[in-house]
Amino acid sequence: MEHIFKQGSKNSPVLLLLHGTGGTEQDLIPLAKMIDPDASILSVRGNVSENGMPRFFKRLREGVFDEEDLKFRTKELYEFLEQASEQYGFDRSDLLAVGYSNGANIAGSLLFHYENVLRGAILFHPMVPIRGLSLPDMSKTPVFIGAGTNDPICAPEETKDLNQLLEEAGSDVTLFWENKGHQLTEQEVQQATDWYNTHVK
Repeated sequence: MEHIFKQGSKNSPVLLLLHGTGGTEQDLIPLAKMIDPDASILSVRGNVSENGMPRFFKRLREGVFDEEDLKFRTKELYEFLEQASEQYGFDRSDLLAVGYSNGANIAGSLLFHYENVLRGAILFHPMVPIRGLSLPDMSKTPVFIGAGTNDPICAPEETKDLNQLLEEAGSDVTLFWENKGHQLTEQEVQQATDWYNTHVK
């Protein structure tokens, strides 16, 4: 998978950056520097193209995921993370995902499919990646969710459902609502940074 790795402090997590639809591996690097300027960065580009726009998995239409492709791409990303940890010499258990929109959804799918796959996750405007799964134990995986009360792509009900599913799996979830739409706001980033400093650092 196309990606960027930047070595940071050995005492900080490795931030796994996962862009939204149409983004690239460059998009969230400034965001990562705001959250933790000392952290290592592994920023990945999605392998799927939708009308020329990079994504992490296919969808059938807006808000409806291709579940078979989602499962395949989740496994593909999981295996890539294994390879990257060996290539760059970081501890696999130090990965913390920072995802926006489509990137948040693939991060959520990692959590849904693999136990202790991430040290934690910051999910901006995620949906429930897949329903009907028996979720792994997430008691050691805190999650921050940033959401918009007027989000036209990710309805508030989706956010509430995801929050409930993660909590039922044992995760300590912090849910922050912004009275905005699908865009990522400065206030969300600040709240995520505060959460990170409290729950991770």
